[in-house]
Amino acid sequence: MNIIIVGCGRVGRSIAEQLNMEGHSITVIDEKVSALDKISDTQNVMAIEGNGASYKTLNEAGIAGCDLLIAVTAADELNLYTCLLAKTSGVKSTIARVRNPEYINDIPFVKDELKLSLAINPELTCACEIARLVKFSGAIKIDSFSKGMIDLIKIKVDEKSSFADKKIADCSSILKGSVRIPIVERGEETYIPNGDFEIKAGDRISFVSTKGDTGKMLKRLGLLNNKGRNVMILGGSKIGYYLAKSLKEEGLSVKIIENRQQRCEELSENLDGVMVIYGDAMDEDMLVSEGVETADAVVALMDTDEENALVSMYVKRVNPKAKVITELGNLKFSSIFDSLNLDTIIRPKQLTGEYIIRYVRGMHNTVGSNVETMYKINNWQAEALEFRVRDKSSVTSIPIAGLNLKNDLQIVCINRNGKLIIPTGTDTIEVGDTVIVVTKHKGLSDLKDILK
Repeated sequence: MNIIIVGCGRVGRSIAEQLNMEGHSITVIDEKVSALDKISDTQNVMAIEGNGASYKTLNEAGIAGCDLLIAVTAADELNLYTCLLAKTSGVKSTIARVRNPEYINDIPFVKDELKLSLAINPELTCACEIARLVKFSGAIKIDSFSKGMIDLIKIKVDEKSSFADKKIADCSSILKGSVRIPIVERGEETYIPNGDFEIKAGDRISFVSTKGDTGKMLKRLGLLNNKGRNVMILGGSKIGYYLAKSLKEEGLSVKIIENRQQRCEELSENLDGVMVIYGDAMDEDMLVSEGVETADAVVALMDTDEENALVSMYVKRVNPKAKVITELGNLKFSSIFDSLNLDTIIRPKQLTGEYIIRYVRGMHNTVGSNVETMYKINNWQAEALEFRVRDKSSVTSIPIAGLNLKNDLQIVCINRNGKLIIPTGTDTIEVGDTVIVVTKHKGLSDLKDILK
């Protein structure tokens, strides 16, 4: 697929890298030569210097043969205008990044009027993810499928955990019911385990649950209590704004510490009931005086990864019981940050890329079956995908035991008219189902791709 990306900042580079790995032909446009050099030095892309919101530049980039245009510059208005130009040039699919909180209520109208395929707000998406993690304090990651009906919940196994030194086959008695553990992450390695796989302390395991049972299951495992009622947000970024607004609406007590006075004034004006403190979150005395030692959850959303990682380690030392969530903007050096044993890491750029790749995969096949939801696992070592079965194919109406499935792949669950099925060898996939698959194979865009 021929894809043009306008805007080559950190988000644009991240998206280009991920789509490049998917095998697409990528052209990037930016007015800054330095930004283009950064990506062209490491990725097989065509780089065009110029203003992406001009016909001249778009024509130079090959807009006539473009299948998808993605506008992710720092200016929302420029992104929307660029998509409008692309539409008038005959591009069928366009995606715009729209970040300004003032536009949040206008997005559905603008999306419809400009015929955008997708309007994405990375900061709002990230804030929603963090809010769920604050709510379910025992989880380090929660991915949702089937429009929020099904959760894939990741937890960390400590030495005292009932999962430690247990085989996968023996975990059903712990989880109380038909629950599957389809993914185990051990250090930098990711496994799609069978029943004989033995879980060890330090592993990160993921299991499937219905939305209504997620809280009950975490509580039964001793991973959910009344934490998360008193939340401290370090940094008043757009993510911090959206997060504070969401948590306050949930009835939580929220405090933001921000080191820019003007930003503090803006947050105070727009966030009723949220305490906004002007100060340096890297100051230990400031954190202690504002109650970091008694906070139920602390979210590090400052300007640099180094600050966020450092303050998160400090918080975990002075308040071991707190839920600590750390934003990391740079997708590089992931193994280094993972080795720091941070509680929960959020990568906004990766979330944005996942949303866009999910859409691109869905463009490949609009009949038969197509990708509706997709998540990357452990630095892209594996994927969890949800397929909508729209037509009969070589995988439907055949017992799963009779399917010649690829190795390192597992059918996790089937959603049939709202009923969650944890499949056995005798279950079948039928038209109308949504099917969740985890795999270490990359680039699956149709359910038939699960076969050898």
